[in-house]
Amino acid sequence: MRREYLKTTVYEATQKRFEFLFSEFKNIYVSFSGGKDSGLLLNMLMDYKRIHYPERTVGVFHQDFEAQYTVTTEYVIRTFERLLPEINPFWVCLPMATRTALSSYEMFWYPWDDRKQELWVRPMPAYPYVINIEKPFNHYKYRMRQEDLAKQFGRFYKEQSGGGKTVCLLGIRADESLQRYSAFLNEKYGYKDECWISRQFKDVWCASPIYDWSNSDIWAANYKFDYDYNELYDLYYKAGLKPDQMRVASPFNDYSKDALNLYRVIDPEIWVKLVGRVQGANFGAIYGRTKAMGYRKITLPEGHTWQSYTKFLLDTLPRRLRNNYVKKFKTSIQFWHETGGGLSEETIRELEERGYQIRRNGVSNYTLDKKSRVIFIGDIPDQTDDIKSTKDIPSWKRMCCCILKNDHTCRFMGFGLSRQEQKRVDMFKRKYGGMLNGK
Repeated sequence: MRREYLKTTVYEATQKRFEFLFSEFKNIYVSFSGGKDSGLLLNMLMDYKRIHYPERTVGVFHQDFEAQYTVTTEYVIRTFERLLPEINPFWVCLPMATRTALSSYEMFWYPWDDRKQELWVRPMPAYPYVINIEKPFNHYKYRMRQEDLAKQFGRFYKEQSGGGKTVCLLGIRADESLQRYSAFLNEKYGYKDECWISRQFKDVWCASPIYDWSNSDIWAANYKFDYDYNELYDLYYKAGLKPDQMRVASPFNDYSKDALNLYRVIDPEIWVKLVGRVQGANFGAIYGRTKAMGYRKITLPEGHTWQSYTKFLLDTLPRRLRNNYVKKFKTSIQFWHETGGGLSEETIRELEERGYQIRRNGVSNYTLDKKSRVIFIGDIPDQTDDIKSTKDIPSWKRMCCCILKNDHTCRFMGFGLSRQEQKRVDMFKRKYGGMLNGK
């Protein structure tokens, strides 16, 4: 990706975005996870509000996933207590379907499941602003998906605030992943041509004011302004984790399971409860990056092709999970047969030299350098190990790997994590100007 450096800093750009948000939206609240990004966003927003809009009230929404480090809970408590006189607090502890990558038989686990209260990792927080199953908010549906709960909370906050345009501020940054980067390029539902604001419902929006910040920017700001932060990151650093591995999220999803074993060392009391809370937690911690969980070299059983092995594995899965994979596989196959993905000339040359049946299908608008769009004619290849220039081409082996890795969202194939499961390439758009001009 080509970068263009501007005269303004990311901090100055964010201050302008705060002004835009306060002038455009009647109701503002922050989705605060307890991580470094949302924590910094909340601290900066409060500083800005105190100076420029002291009369305004900002909401703080914390979606509690029950299973988390003790230091994370302590940081959340500190933050709420410190800001309580100035904010409208909402600490949500409701049963919700949360993805797990630890089991081939369970796609979800349910934090704060009222049917398994005796297995809870920690007690229910006892604060007057906690929202739980005994007093849920409007629009909550029992055991709804976590992403839907977060969206529906926006509707509730709008109504609770007396109506009017409402915006939820997210600490999402473009450089965290390809999916997040691509999301900022999708201006289909943007607000007044701002790529960092997207529509959720009527008069309910989401905004990412720090979308162009880097990891270094985050820590530099925390140091410069002496903000409180989650000390879990210090423990992660001492444990030797890379910055992209330092996540404050459910420990059972695909992004966090690699570091699951750290709970044994960092928070042994919580670890003991994790083992009994979610099926496969102990197994995932021990074998998280081994052959047992689909990592390292995957070998094909004798007598199978990758296609036949994939279909065999699908037949062993529960119906709901099998249908989930089948839907994504069909979507991918249809895309590569009818639309095609943008490939480099080197990759196209490799494919042609090795006899793959492909055809150019115009120019891809989803790539910065306007690569040729290529479709596959006939059957999808069984495997493409002989193609060295890229792995972003379809094969039955890639599909098989998703099953073996318990990759329920098919992230290995380029799918995002949204409920609508939009194809990765469909999220890329023509306009890149918004990423370069500070919008």
